Amino acid sequence: MIARSFTRQIQLSELDEFKNSAYESARIYKEKTKKWHDSRIIHKEFEPGQQVLLYNSRLRLFLGKLKSRWSGPYVVKEVFPYGTIEISPLDEDRPFKVNGSRLKFYHGGLVSQNTVAQYLNFVGT
Repeated sequence: MIARSFTRQIQLSELDEFKNSAYESARIYKEKTKKWHDSRIIHKEFEPGQQVLLYNSRLRLFLGKLKSRWSGPYVVKEVFPYGTIEISPLDEDRPFKVNGSRLKFYHGGLVSQNTVAQYLNFVGT
């Protein structure tokens, strides 16, 4: 009877060790994955006077899958710590603050807000 309880205690301690090693390996995996993802983040440094485009995340509620979700261009007025950026439209002086992750650099050219439709002609065989 004593031998059975002793073997049962050994089995329980082995089970605890196995559980602890599983937690440890999961923690190591999470750390490595976070480090890998963080290394691929592109940090954008904005400066006052630069032109940027603003991402409109609410546009998905409307129809038109081919509509551009980027609006602008806007001018950066001020850069605050922790990613907050104050921008204003080119022709107006009404600045507002946005999260810097919603901006990208504007390199010139036309930003179309219209839906683009292309019709394809299929030739039957």
